[in-house]
Amino acid sequence: MLNAEWKAFRSGTDIRGCAMEGAAGEPVTLTDQAVERMASGFLLWLSERRGCAAGELTVSVGRDSRLSGPRIRDAVVHALTAGGAHVLDCGMASTPAMFMTTVDLGCDGAVQITASHHPWQRNGLKFFVPEGGLEGADIEAILTHAQESAAPPAAAGRVEEVEYMSRYAARLRTLIVEGVGAGERPLDGFHIVVDAGNGAGGFYAGQVLEPLGAEVTGSQFLEPDGRFPNHIPNPEDPEAMDSVCEAVRRHGADLGVIFDTDVDRAGLVGPDGREINRNRLVALAAAVALEDVPGGTIVTDSVTSRGLKAFIEETLGGRHCRFKRGYKNVIDEGIRLNAAGESCPLAIETSGHAALRDNYFLDDGAYLATRLIIRAARLRKEGRTLDSLIDALAEPAEGVELRFPIREPDFAACGNAVIAGLESYARERGWEVADDSREGVRLSFGPADGDGWLLLRLSVHDPVMPLNIESDQAGGCRRIAGLLAGFMTRWEGLDRSALEGYLAGE
Repeated sequence: MLNAEWKAFRSGTDIRGCAMEGAAGEPVTLTDQAVERMASGFLLWLSERRGCAAGELTVSVGRDSRLSGPRIRDAVVHALTAGGAHVLDCGMASTPAMFMTTVDLGCDGAVQITASHHPWQRNGLKFFVPEGGLEGADIEAILTHAQESAAPPAAAGRVEEVEYMSRYAARLRTLIVEGVGAGERPLDGFHIVVDAGNGAGGFYAGQVLEPLGAEVTGSQFLEPDGRFPNHIPNPEDPEAMDSVCEAVRRHGADLGVIFDTDVDRAGLVGPDGREINRNRLVALAAAVALEDVPGGTIVTDSVTSRGLKAFIEETLGGRHCRFKRGYKNVIDEGIRLNAAGESCPLAIETSGHAALRDNYFLDDGAYLATRLIIRAARLRKEGRTLDSLIDALAEPAEGVELRFPIREPDFAACGNAVIAGLESYARERGWEVADDSREGVRLSFGPADGDGWLLLRLSVHDPVMPLNIESDQAGGCRRIAGLLAGFMTRWEGLDRSALEGYLAGE
């Protein structure tokens, strides 16, 4: 059983913590000692999984651009070699590339040092085996080993520096050359702006697009800088998206691509400077994925719009499966459906985590961008743009997310009680309760009540209940939110200030 100290490091299927001083009230928890014990815990877990001695294992290690990355890399490498492992130090790398070392380099496991889009002072560890990313139970087992300070006995291993990102980039170039079918420079005359947010994704402009003939003028923040001085490297962040949209407009580019820090997520921008993100990105990825898999199933998270469902099922002829929030939940459901005989080529979360079946169901922002650029290059020959594929997508007039902190110590019990209570409350009033929601309560409303939908759910990791609302009419979100006001006053364990402020127009 994990104690509170070690349990705090677990963040779903990752390990996260504070790695640098500078944030008020947040002490450093990812110390060298803690990291070494975690790396030793992973090595012990991996040796048990593989049924071999730690000295027989090869483990790759990479990092994103965070300032704490080199220090944590040293601690990880020290622990792994002390346990007897052969370590491949891949230096600056994307998270998807680290998984690919288990495919291309035959590594038994991989460690990526990253905290995704989280603030500069935080960092963490992600782990891979050839079968994919780890599950939450695996992370708990690793942390349990770390808590017990159990290290596998072995002679000292060795470390070898490996420049893997050039090989990873070459694979993406080959995909474009073969996919477009127009010679060795298939992107000649195609202008693409790349925004790496000073994370690990700057390679995409210079090592993937430019060698194939693309013009990358206007690409920005390609140099790694763990202070993230320009904007948060996060395709969901409004400031980040505004920045890349403006760059596309300013330079008259054909397309824009933005990555998060470790490149497992991406967002796009059309030639008109409008973002292709969230529901629009899901729709576009689904349109491309279903071209080769007619009638296939697209798995998404639970907050996707009703217009998206209609687009996937009525326009594309596929099936839409809404699943639980959390990219690993979505990916695992896609894998499960395929194993059960239901053809699912794509599992994608609205955050930009997109996993395609033909890429090991790996959430890889660079691979997603590559697949979409291939399609854009083909459409260009027809005088069309990529966003023409989603012309039929009906989009809501407005949307909002409100978040309600839970004050009860047992926040999960409180949240689940609220969800059960809302479902009963809704049925008493004859509101439409969705039968395909895998988490929380999803309700739909007609024009008289706001013409939209809401989803109230319990956060995957935090003591918070997010409420998502979308409406097809101006002012509809506030009308729908108002329908909940009476219900929400029943729950003293919830901080309802977000709802009260929203209804008051604050």
